[in-house]
Amino acid sequence: MSRHAGREPRRLTRWWRRRSLRARLTVIAATAIAVSVFVAFQVASELLDWELKDTAENQLRADSRVLATNAERAGLAQVQLPAYPGSGRLVRVILPDGSIRTPAGQPALPPVSEHAGRVARGAPADLMESNDSDDGYIIYTLRAGDGAVQVAHVVDDSPVNQFGFGMLLIGLLCVVGGALVGRTVARTGLAPIDRLTAAAVRVAHTRDLDADIPDEGGGEIRRLIRSINDMLAALRDSRRAQRLLAEDAAHELKTPLTSLRLNVELLIRLDRRGTLDSALPVESRTRLLNDLGAQVTELSNLVAELTDLARGDVSDESTEVLDFADVVAAAATRADSRVPDIEVALDVTSVWVSGRPAALERAVLNLIDNAAKWSPADQPVQVRLRAEGASAVLEVDDAGPGIDAADVPRVFDRFYRADSARALPGSGLGLSIVQRVVDAHGGRATVARSARGGALLRVDLPAAAPPAPIARLTAGEDTAAR
Repeated sequence: MSRHAGREPRRLTRWWRRRSLRARLTVIAATAIAVSVFVAFQVASELLDWELKDTAENQLRADSRVLATNAERAGLAQVQLPAYPGSGRLVRVILPDGSIRTPAGQPALPPVSEHAGRVARGAPADLMESNDSDDGYIIYTLRAGDGAVQVAHVVDDSPVNQFGFGMLLIGLLCVVGGALVGRTVARTGLAPIDRLTAAAVRVAHTRDLDADIPDEGGGEIRRLIRSINDMLAALRDSRRAQRLLAEDAAHELKTPLTSLRLNVELLIRLDRRGTLDSALPVESRTRLLNDLGAQVTELSNLVAELTDLARGDVSDESTEVLDFADVVAAAATRADSRVPDIEVALDVTSVWVSGRPAALERAVLNLIDNAAKWSPADQPVQVRLRAEGASAVLEVDDAGPGIDAADVPRVFDRFYRADSARALPGSGLGLSIVQRVVDAHGGRATVARSARGGALLRVDLPAAAPPAPIARLTAGEDTAAR
């Protein structure tokens, strides 16, 4: 039983969720009007019933006072009681001995109640009472002389019933009208959403992201349309960025792959002829193998950058408190092995940060690689690390031509490469990876012109307190120095 009762609300909820928004709004409007009419009917019925009852009681009091005055003048036994006209009020006189007098032809009233008898005997002075029989009466008893007079009124519910029937008809008309109005309002109000849905379906079918949805309507509808247009603009930018990435990747992959293919074909051809040793001296063979190794390294770096970008996160490694100087030194060592012709000059001090070691090392390596592409062979890439306030400040500058002012705002954008950089190795992803790593660590990356005329790339990261043993050791060293 309880299990069946528990399924009913879930079934009703599923039914409601399957209804269209128009149907829901129509049902809600009709229900709201029905509830409003019902509440209004209840309140109005109570007010009408109270007003009719109050009017009847006031009339009974007035009639009783007139009858009591006549009875006191003429006496309860002699007061004239006109014959009952067939409708209207009913009267009765209670004599001192408990007997009663009623007009001729008047319908019988309920027996004198105990409380009315007390009024006739002198306490209290008056009484308003009603009975719950089918022919209900409101009876007012008023002390008069040695007895009492009573005036009664037949309770008539027909006005309230007629009012209720009228309210029922009005309520039904209001519910039907409310449902029609609700459906019309829903259809009118949801028309922009219908057009928006049709436009979205058209975009999904045609894959035409350049077709903006017309901005119409107001309030929430306008904000929804603008949000979808912003989403379409973001998708257009993403598609454009993917196309640029594909073009850049194709361009970058073409040269090393062509060189690799030619060199490998040369080695295979010479080996098949058996003239590899005679046609290719040791020095030439070494140079060729080194060239192959450099091309493989370039391809590996490009694939690593693409993979790192496609992953969408900085790293799966956990965050730890580390000495940023060690990370910078490790990155400089890797850069020196990758670009042996460029000197990396380090000027670093110990600064502790909270971060992911591999991600930070990759970011620093990308900064150094970018500077190495532009720096002349006789000019070192300068890498400086220092503490500045509550930040660890890393600066990498070169003596190259610098970055054009028009390119500065987009230096850290994904897939972006300046026109002057398209002839150089790289995919345009290195600095965007730097930006992503720095953002993930709560830092900031900026670009400026260095004192040597080249580019100055600066990274600010929040500094962290060193681990407790390191902190105690540093404090001891400072005390010994003093």
